[in-house]
Amino acid sequence: MPKIKTHKATAKRFKYSGRGKLMRTKSGKSHLRRKKSKRVKRLYDKMVRVDTPAEVKRVRKLAPYLK
Repeated sequence: MPKIKTHKATAKRFKYSGRGKLMRTKSGKSHLRRKKSKRVKRLYDKMVRVDTPAEVKRVRKLAPYLK
C-alpha cells in the first residue's frame, strides 16, 4: 500500500497539542500590525483549538501523518 501525500500548506498551519487537540494559528498576524495595540498583537501569538468536527476531519484527511 503506497503512502498518502501530505498537503504541505495544511501541515504548516496546524499542529496537535500535548493532549491531542488540533490547534491552528490565528489569522491577521502578518501585516498591518502597527496600528494594533501590544495586547492584541500578543494575542495573535497563541494558537486556538479547532472546534468543528468537520474541520478536524478535513485536516486529518489532508495531513494524515501530522500527529
